[in-house]
Amino acid sequence: MSDTTARAGAPSAASAASTSPWLIAVLVALATFMEVLDTTIANVVLPYIAGGMGVSDDEASWVVTTYLVANAVSLTASPFLARVLGRKIFFLICLGLFTISSMLCAQAWNLDSLLLFRILQGLAGGGMVPVSQSILAASFPPEKRGQAFALFGVAVVVAPVVGPTLGGWLADNFTWRWCFLINGPVGLATMTLIAILLPADKSGQARAGRFDFIGFLLVATFLGALEIVLDRGLEDDWFGSNFIITFTIICAIAFVLMIPWEMSRVDPMIDMRMVGSRQFGACFIVMAATGAILYATTQFLPLLVQSDFGYTATWAGLVLSPGGIVTMVMMFIVGQISGRIQPKYLIMTGAIFVAISMYQMTNVYGDLGFWFFARTRMVLGIGLPLIFIPIITASYDGIPPNRVDMASALINAARNTGGSIGVSLASNVLNHREQFHQSRLIEHVAPSSPGYQDTLQQATHYFLAQGSLSPEAHQQAIGWIGQQVQAQASFLAYMDVFWVLMLISLAAVPLALSLRKVKLGGAAPAAH
Repeated sequence: MSDTTARAGAPSAASAASTSPWLIAVLVALATFMEVLDTTIANVVLPYIAGGMGVSDDEASWVVTTYLVANAVSLTASPFLARVLGRKIFFLICLGLFTISSMLCAQAWNLDSLLLFRILQGLAGGGMVPVSQSILAASFPPEKRGQAFALFGVAVVVAPVVGPTLGGWLADNFTWRWCFLINGPVGLATMTLIAILLPADKSGQARAGRFDFIGFLLVATFLGALEIVLDRGLEDDWFGSNFIITFTIICAIAFVLMIPWEMSRVDPMIDMRMVGSRQFGACFIVMAATGAILYATTQFLPLLVQSDFGYTATWAGLVLSPGGIVTMVMMFIVGQISGRIQPKYLIMTGAIFVAISMYQMTNVYGDLGFWFFARTRMVLGIGLPLIFIPIITASYDGIPPNRVDMASALINAARNTGGSIGVSLASNVLNHREQFHQSRLIEHVAPSSPGYQDTLQQATHYFLAQGSLSPEAHQQAIGWIGQQVQAQASFLAYMDVFWVLMLISLAAVPLALSLRKVKLGGAAPAAH
C-alpha cells in the first residue's frame, strides 16, 4: 500500500469507530456469510437442478465446480484491485455483482446460463471475503479486532453448516431457485447500508504497482485447474480420464512456472517468500487443514446419518445445529481471550479438540443415537474457533502493511482450497475403503460358513414369522445379510475417513508450536 493510503486508513478507522463499527462488522459479516453459504448450499440441491433442467447429475455438478474455480481465480486478483479502487468501492462492486448474479442464477433458463451466472457469482464472491477482513481491521482499534474477527469467523465457519440444511429445506418446500433468490434482498439491503455507513478510503492508483498479469494467469490457472481436478476427480475416475489427466498436467505446469516467475517480481501476484516463511507458511498450512476438516465433516456427517441411519435431510441438518451454536458462542469467547493468550497455544488446544471429535467419530456403529453425533459436532465446535481466530492473528504477524491484503487473500485461498482437498480426500477414502471392507467381509459370508448358515436360518425364521412364504423368506434373508454386509462396510469406511481427518488435525499441533510469539492486543495489524 502507498503511504498516502496508509495515512488515509487511520482517519477512516477512527471515523468508522466513532459512527458504528459493530454495525459495519455485522454488515460485512452478513455479506461474507452469504458468499460462504453459496459454496455449500448448491451441493444439496443438485438433484433438483438436474431434474428441473433435464440434465444428468454429472452435468449438474458443474454448478458447484464452476463456482469454486471462479472463486479461486478472483481471490488472487483481489488485493491489487482493492488497492487500485479502494476497499469500499471494490467491496461494493463485488457485493453488487454477487447479488445480481445470484438473482440471475435463480432465473436461469438452462444449464449453460446457470453455469455462466455461477461463474460471475464466484468471481464476485472470491473478491469479497478477503477484503472483508481488511475492512474490519480498519474499522476497529487494535484491542477490539479480536472480537470483530470473531464475528467474521462466525460467518465463515457457521455458513458451511447452515448451507446444506437451508438448501435442502428450501428445495423441499419451495424450489431450488430460492437458494439463490434469498441473496437478492439481503444483498441489496447490505449494499445500501455499507454505502452509507462505511467511510470511503482513497484508492491507491498512483502507487498500486504494476499488475502482474502473467503471475495472475499462472496463479489463476494453477488454482482453477487444481479445483477442477479435486472436484471432478472421483466422478471422472481420476487418471482413468483424459480430462483429469489434461487438467493435472496444466495444474503442474502452471505451478512449476509460477514459483520462479513470482520470486523474480517486484510486485508479485503472490509473494512466494511470504508463503515460504516459517510464520505465515505454517499458518497457511494450518488454515488449509482447518478448511479440510470443516468442509469434509460438514458434507460427510449428514451423508452418514442419512445413508446409514435413515435420517431425513432436516434431521441431518439438525445434527449439525448444536455444533453451530457452540461455534458461535466459542467465537466470541476466543475473541475475548485472543488478546491475552499467545495464538500458538490456542491453535494447539483447538487442534486437540478437533482431533478428539474426529476420534469419537471413529467408533461408529448401528445403534448410535442423535446426541452422539450432536456431541461430537459440539466438541468440533469448541476446537474450530480456537484455531480460526488465532490463525489470523499469527498469520499477520510480521507482514508489512503493503502485504496485508495479500495475506488476507492467501489465508482465504488456503481455507477454500483446503476445503476442496478435504472433501476430495474424504470422498476417495470413503469410496475405496468401502470397496475394500466389503470385499473382506464377503470372505466371511461364504455359503459353507457355519456362521453364515446360522444367520441365514435365523433371518429366514424371522421373515417366516412376519408372514412371508418359505421361498420368499429365504430370499429376503439372503438380501438382509447382503444389506448388513454393505452397512458394516460403510461404517468401517466412514471410520477410516474420520481417522484420516484426526491425523490431519494432529498434524496442526507441531505446526502451531513452530509459530513464534506475537505482540498481543489485537487480532491483526491495521490493514491499510
